[in-house]
Amino acid sequence: MLASTEVMDALKSIGLNLYERKIFVALLAKGVSTAGELSQIANVPRSRSYDILESLAEKGFVVAQPSKPIRYVALAPKDALERTKSNLERKHKEMLERIDKLAKSQVAKEMEMIYKEGFNMVQPFEMTGTLKGRHSINQHMHSLFKQAKKSIKIMTTEDGLNELYSNHYNVLKRLTKKGIKLKIAAPLSDNTPSNAFAQIAEVKDSGPHDKRLVVVDDNHLMMALSDGKKVHPTQDVVFWANSPHAVKSFAEPVFGQVWETSNN
Repeated sequence: MLASTEVMDALKSIGLNLYERKIFVALLAKGVSTAGELSQIANVPRSRSYDILESLAEKGFVVAQPSKPIRYVALAPKDALERTKSNLERKHKEMLERIDKLAKSQVAKEMEMIYKEGFNMVQPFEMTGTLKGRHSINQHMHSLFKQAKKSIKIMTTEDGLNELYSNHYNVLKRLTKKGIKLKIAAPLSDNTPSNAFAQIAEVKDSGPHDKRLVVVDDNHLMMALSDGKKVHPTQDVVFWANSPHAVKSFAEPVFGQVWETSNN
């Protein structure tokens, strides 16, 4: 019995590549088999089948029998998924512990020194780039917010204000408690968390528009290059620059004009 497209797509969504999916489905159909037999059934190069089965065993989908030749046993799908989930949770926990340990180590301090020394040699025009995808954009924005020393200025849309609340409200709240000045210009309505932001920031109603701009201190700016309402979140694009000149000559005047014409 061949697996449906839905089955293959579902296995792909949890991290199995094409050969892994083919071999696993073939083993499900056979129950117990050798690498050679499975390579023929799944139409996978024999030379690759051993590595693929080893990978499936490591992920928790199959079990190898110590025989000659080695035979592989398919686990019941429900059991395989549970084992895979447990393996991923264990590896994730181990990786988090390693990262925490590294962050507190002398190695991290050495890397910071290397970064700072290298950063001093970088020209301002080199510290620019584009970010694609809402997840990457939010990650970078979160990082910039945490670097703020004096102020954060945000011009955004109604949807952007809702996303700002969902993704960044807590960090912005902590920063304002430390004395960081926060200004937000956005279309305000009953559908936006304007009351929540009013507790931590100066908020003005800019009226409807499609512009999104973030200015952090006198150094960083992020400017949307796409209409966030018209594009899929994965296709959203933002320009970022670490440039006091760009902030002073472009970002600050743009934000200032919108701020002055907005309603309290």
